[in-house]
Amino acid sequence: MASLNVGNLGEYLREQRRTAQLSLRQLADAAGVSNPYLSQIERGLRKPSAEVLQQVAKALRISAETLYVRAGILDEKERDELETRAVILADPSINERQKQVLLQIYDSFRKENAAENAAESAAEGAAASGADTGADADTGADVDAERSSNDPRTST
Repeated sequence: MASLNVGNLGEYLREQRRTAQLSLRQLADAAGVSNPYLSQIERGLRKPSAEVLQQVAKALRISAETLYVRAGILDEKERDELETRAVILADPSINERQKQVLLQIYDSFRKENAAENAAESAAEGAAASGADTGADADTGADVDAERSSNDPRTST
């Protein structure tokens, strides 16, 4: 019944609870779950829901996303994006409009980078399959154009 992720999650929760200097009973009370249930989670016998993980994270004052990754609910990339968004939204030094603008810029950069990565992957795939045959001709044309140009900006 116990999976590797649940075991790692339990070990991590136990470590966080001990670091916070909380007994199992204290954490269970703070998270609003039963003492036996929390004990089973820590021992890797139960896989908690996202809601329970969120309650435990709040009681431990740690990121719920970190627990989601450890439990296999969320992958690492999704967690990074969510944490970035959470930090922006939690910043008290900027107003709501500024937060929304920052999030829009962040989304724009992520989309731009994803498109560039996809284009690079496609170009690498085309080069690997031998489909990229026009590069030498373009380079030769550029050299010929450069030789024949008499650009007055380059001579002083």
